[in-house]
Amino acid sequence: MPSFSIKPATTADIPTIIAIQEQTWEATYSEILTREQIDFMFEKIYSPESLERQFTVEQHSFLILLNDGKPEGFASASEEGREKFKLHKIYVLPSTQGTGAGKYLLAAVENYVKSAGGKKLGLNVNRYNKAKGFYEKMGFAVTGQEDIPIGPYWMNDYVLEKELN
Repeated sequence: MPSFSIKPATTADIPTIIAIQEQTWEATYSEILTREQIDFMFEKIYSPESLERQFTVEQHSFLILLNDGKPEGFASASEEGREKFKLHKIYVLPSTQGTGAGKYLLAAVENYVKSAGGKKLGLNVNRYNKAKGFYEKMGFAVTGQEDIPIGPYWMNDYVLEKELN
């Protein structure tokens, strides 16, 4: 039986975030994106320098999911406007998926957002990512679509939102 807990992350946790990401991105995106695009985006978003900027300049708050004290996932969110936050990242190790870890981590993000005065949580998900169904089960609804250029590539996303009570 999993024993989940959450710990707020600091810049000292950047190596842990990278280690989790290295184990999740291939499983998450190998059927959706080319190897070149995965490598490009990983370097752009998950380099130590990029993560440091997300913590310090962009003011993303990161949470680490622990299972019996062992890091097995993470999420990040930031304030995007009056009472609105954006979930930028949420990943759990493939070996932990299906255990309730994602639900637990998302609930922790929602609690964090509410404690910071947020009333709405938005996110983007690739239009071909199976996680869209997870978000919809968790109460998110599609509100639009975006095509976002990242270097020579495009992120073709659904935009989802959830009202937090």
